[in-house]
Amino acid sequence: MRSRPMPILLRVLLCATPLLMIASVGSSSLFGQEPPNLLSIEPDLHVPDVTSESPGPGRRVSAVTTGWSETKVHHLLYLPTDWSMNAKERMPVLVEYAGNGGYRNRLGDQSDGTVEGTVMGYGLSGGKGYIWVSLPFVETVDGSTRNCALWWGDIEKTKKYCKDTVQEVCERFGGDPERVVLCGFSRGAIACNYIGLHDDGMAKLWKGFFCHSHYDGVRKWPYEGSDSESALIRLQRLRGRAQWISHEMSVQGAKEYLESSKVNGTFTFVPIPFPNHNAAWILRDIPERRQAREWLSKTLQNHELHRAP
Repeated sequence: MRSRPMPILLRVLLCATPLLMIASVGSSSLFGQEPPNLLSIEPDLHVPDVTSESPGPGRRVSAVTTGWSETKVHHLLYLPTDWSMNAKERMPVLVEYAGNGGYRNRLGDQSDGTVEGTVMGYGLSGGKGYIWVSLPFVETVDGSTRNCALWWGDIEKTKKYCKDTVQEVCERFGGDPERVVLCGFSRGAIACNYIGLHDDGMAKLWKGFFCHSHYDGVRKWPYEGSDSESALIRLQRLRGRAQWISHEMSVQGAKEYLESSKVNGTFTFVPIPFPNHNAAWILRDIPERRQAREWLSKTLQNHELHRAP
């Protein structure tokens, strides 16, 4: 079985191999039949459209962080329906990275690699209680600095935009810098460690990590530092913090890698019972979403609340 024909180089680059994963775990033995297509299940949540309005409760808006207005880089900001500028306590923040662009498979899954295509922060929060920020990877092409749809772009600029944006969201909108969770799908899941733990300055931003579909160090990808030894160096910066690790059908690869690494972390492994290489399971009322929300609440609980400015 193959996805829609595309150039060989692009197939190599795309951060997604769901059909191979299905074959490796033997889906028919798990279900007694072909597993269901996620997209056949009606979502109970629909991500708000992006608007050009000013930030406000229930709005998902396009924004540019201070100091980046001369570039074409932008992110998306969602303030929950229960957000208030005059809130007495700061809100936790979900920061999300998207998968690679240019991906499509026979199941109907697609990824365009844009901040507009992210969904996990909304599914985890249900639109309440959490500020949600969709961040770009940043590249410079022909003198133009812009959002990057495939892999990392300029890593230093990607990290700087992340740091600048997290700081600004916390300062301007009452986000709690002590309760920021990094989330990602596919390329974004790898980025939880590859970017999020890239150096000590990045690593200290996060309270926890939500990684769906792929994991840094489990296999090599076409960029420098994707090998397991380099990934293990990044993992040392985890220092016991919690990570949710899920994947379509099986999480065995990540589990075996982390068990052999002996790294200090609190890991929750959850197979998602659909073959789809897609983060949209989080928009559906299924047991795994309830488990994910419980994980998020537990990860952030028993933490001293910070007063909003």
